[in-house]
Amino acid sequence: MTRRWRGSICAALLASAGILGGCGADDLTDAEKAIVVSLSLSSLPALPADPTNRYADDPAAAALGATLFFDQRMSRDGAVSCATCHKIDRQFQDDLPLGKGAGTTNRRTMPLAGVAWGPWFFWDGRRDSLWAQALAPLEDPREHAGTRTFYAHFMKEAFGERYERIFGPLPDLSAVPADAGPLGTEAQRSAWAAMTPMQQEAVDRVFSNIGKAIAAFERSLAPEETRFDRFARALATGKVPGAGETLSAEEIAGLRLFIGKAACSTCHTGPRLTDDSFHNTGVPAVTGLPEDIGRAKGAMDVAADPFNCLGRFSDAGPDACGELRFTVRDASQLERAYKPPSLRGAATRPPYMHAGQFATLREVVDHYAAAPAAPSGLSELHPIELSERERQQLIAFLETLAN
Repeated sequence: MTRRWRGSICAALLASAGILGGCGADDLTDAEKAIVVSLSLSSLPALPADPTNRYADDPAAAALGATLFFDQRMSRDGAVSCATCHKIDRQFQDDLPLGKGAGTTNRRTMPLAGVAWGPWFFWDGRRDSLWAQALAPLEDPREHAGTRTFYAHFMKEAFGERYERIFGPLPDLSAVPADAGPLGTEAQRSAWAAMTPMQQEAVDRVFSNIGKAIAAFERSLAPEETRFDRFARALATGKVPGAGETLSAEEIAGLRLFIGKAACSTCHTGPRLTDDSFHNTGVPAVTGLPEDIGRAKGAMDVAADPFNCLGRFSDAGPDACGELRFTVRDASQLERAYKPPSLRGAATRPPYMHAGQFATLREVVDHYAAAPAAPSGLSELHPIELSERERQQLIAFLETLAN
């Protein structure tokens, strides 16, 4: 009996029993199997090099970065570290609708596992390297709330010897203000403006190296294998699935919806289940939060960032900065567009969307099926007819990405 006829008989039997969809792995077509394998960790490429960070794969830099990641002294009040929002036991996120550091931010904390494979960072892609991303929260008054000279002095006092073994001599900071930076309060900005250009550049160099060390650590945060990956591996090798390598009929039905009718894999594609691009999907605004236009502003921010790929603190040559040089900056195409996060582990980390707009996966599925108009800009979604059973099947599949 051919696969096509087996699939038809299976579908007919299920339909006669009142069950909508859900056959076994043997009933997946060859094309479907190829897509399934492409979504599994077995298809994850080698960790890409980061030409902007010459210390990206330096073990000593990564060790220092790990120390800094968990050190609460890396904040104005001594109570906030990177791990405050990126919790090691919660897939390096915090389960909150909005991140909370020294204050409350306007967006959800993104998980970090697998982050080094992406070309853009934050929901709006306002940074183009992992080390430049690590710097932004340090100066944000709602997160770490520090200043550049604060971090330079801290590095010299707390980790001077380790820093110099990796990055070379620290600059003379004896005449550098204790609390100054181009962002922050008027007094902090004025103190920064009073510094000489040479002092500013020396502090910026220390600041950028702090980010490069943290990024070297974060590059080690890889996604964990799930039941879906074990299923896909068995499917690819053609072996008889063992314990923990099978999906139920309902989960397989959800998988087929995911890569087919529901079109989830249009954006949630590849082994990290994100296309690293930006999409307006009609997610509602949150009352009380400032206007958020997503990538439309993020594209301008990354172009202006002094720590971007083309900046003086990048270790890359201009030829390595194609993503930045050729990025789309037309605001009309980018309004309220956000990067789709990886769906790996998503079932265990509600709430969802860039500001925690949806409390459950069911709300997410219902939103994508209904495809409401965006608050502004043009949503890419189109309504999809999904039965109650199909919605449950989709959620059942998503749960296989988290166990």
